[in-house]
Amino acid sequence: MGCRPRPGLLLWLLAGACGLALLAYCLRFDRQRRGAPDFKRRLRERRKKECKQAKEREKELRELKDTTKIQEFFLQEIQLGELWLARGEQKKGIEHLVNAISVCKHPAQLIQVLEQTLPPQIFEMLAHRIPSVMQRLETALNEEDASDE
Repeated sequence: MGCRPRPGLLLWLLAGACGLALLAYCLRFDRQRRGAPDFKRRLRERRKKECKQAKEREKELRELKDTTKIQEFFLQEIQLGELWLARGEQKKGIEHLVNAISVCKHPAQLIQVLEQTLPPQIFEMLAHRIPSVMQRLETALNEEDASDE
């Protein structure tokens, strides 16, 4: 009678070996990516671009004193949000929808409509973004009010 390992143990060992191989591959890939000559330059460019876009959004939000501009901005943000979601860019779509919610006169009604029309996971991501964007809008408007005085 030979010493035969249990099938469950063999499966666990095989799964562990596969997991270890996957981890080694990920570490190698990450090291290769970070070691690329233009990695830091591309990273800096991407961060500058994101920062510039955020500043442009804040500037647009500060300009929203006029109701017609608010309505135009609202419609534009809804359309852009729908467009990005249709393209599969969830983060960008959610960002635009949250901007629309932040300038909406009746945000609760808009949130209810979005809850009914958006898939649950996207609506959940949207719900998590609302407080931070609302705070950013209040900060931008407060800064503008302080500069007006």
